[in-house]
Amino acid sequence: MNQSVCGSSAEGKLMKLMVVGGGGREHAIIKKLKESSAVEMIYALPGNGGIAADAVCVDIGAKDIEGMVAFAKEKKIDFAVVAPDDPLVLGAVDALEEAGIRCFGPRKNAAIIEGSKVFAKNLMKKYGIPTAAYEVFDDMEKALSYLDTAPIPTVIKADGLALGKGVIIAQTREEAKAAVHSMMADRIFGASGARIVIEEFLTGPEVSVLSFTDGKTVVPMVSSMDHKRAGDGDTGPNTGGMGTIAPNPYYTPEIAELCMKTIFLPTMDAMNREGRTFRGCLYFGLMLTSAGPRVIEYNCRFGDPETQVVLPLLESDLLEIMMATAEGRLADVPVRFSEKSACCVIVASKGYPVKYESGYALSYPLDGADGVVYVAGAKKTEAGLVSAGGRVLGVTSVSETLPQAIAAAYKKVEQVKLENGFYRKDIGARALAAQK
Repeated sequence: MNQSVCGSSAEGKLMKLMVVGGGGREHAIIKKLKESSAVEMIYALPGNGGIAADAVCVDIGAKDIEGMVAFAKEKKIDFAVVAPDDPLVLGAVDALEEAGIRCFGPRKNAAIIEGSKVFAKNLMKKYGIPTAAYEVFDDMEKALSYLDTAPIPTVIKADGLALGKGVIIAQTREEAKAAVHSMMADRIFGASGARIVIEEFLTGPEVSVLSFTDGKTVVPMVSSMDHKRAGDGDTGPNTGGMGTIAPNPYYTPEIAELCMKTIFLPTMDAMNREGRTFRGCLYFGLMLTSAGPRVIEYNCRFGDPETQVVLPLLESDLLEIMMATAEGRLADVPVRFSEKSACCVIVASKGYPVKYESGYALSYPLDGADGVVYVAGAKKTEAGLVSAGGRVLGVTSVSETLPQAIAAAYKKVEQVKLENGFYRKDIGARALAAQK
């Protein structure tokens, strides 16, 4: 292991950390936590072959809550970060806190804001938080009948978690009905599709805003723009995300102020009033419509690959912020972001997000002034690193301007060696067009 950067914490004691998860987002969190002078050791559960260069990887799955609690107690972990949605929705933070482990992430009753799209939509309706008009269905025939007259295009969403892929934008009635059938009858997303939301199709630039919140204070991070579709020009199927840039040029200071007033603070207050105080990273997926900003979705955790451009721009100590968030004193710590720009390009396995092969030899350039590589899907073998997932790497560069950051990221991507790898060639193109 490359030992984490060492120094002394406020209590004078170096800390042992545990980060739950094994993707590119977790690698970005671990690299940023390593910068803290209070860190002695970081364990990743389960981590991956690339994360192993920055943390001790432990073969405990992200959903094995019993296993992670036992490990945290055995190693006397000082602080845990639960990054993915599944363990949060399953109650990992509740279990860790009950075992006396301090933790960053929302408890189960707050993680429902992502765990159930129906809950999220009903919350917004109840508290007047601007979002798309919608209907909820648990009966397929009623959903199909509704689609006979619903405005087209329309958006079909599985209620539960679906690895970021449970949303289908249907351009025709036939597509809409096929989407309903695949979710509710074929159960392509398992139990997550037993209930669905059919909602109004909104148009406008999309913005991702991650925020730290302790239930009393909301501190938005720098805005970003995700690129969801697999192919250039926003074509092909939806993915977990093929690249990101930050900041998002569409997200002006005026819009940021409006979002704070009409969306961010009202959401925090709504969760408090429901007895579901949210502490952790609350992600706002927004659409900037002609009628004003609207919430497309909430996530109860750091976005992937948004984290890979947001955290490199963070100048403050991430561990300090996370601990303050967990302890309800977020207002007391500095949260500063650089004025620079960042671009992340995802290298994926050919065929992702549908059918792809793993096990291909993988090599990538070292981190340096030209950029950082976050590993999402790789495992160690005797012969070296091989690909082990749909999304394999995220290559991030930070520069003074967005065009420079994009150019640097692509230059570094060219040094990646992965036989069946592919990547989008137009990450940031929309953002550059907005700047002109």
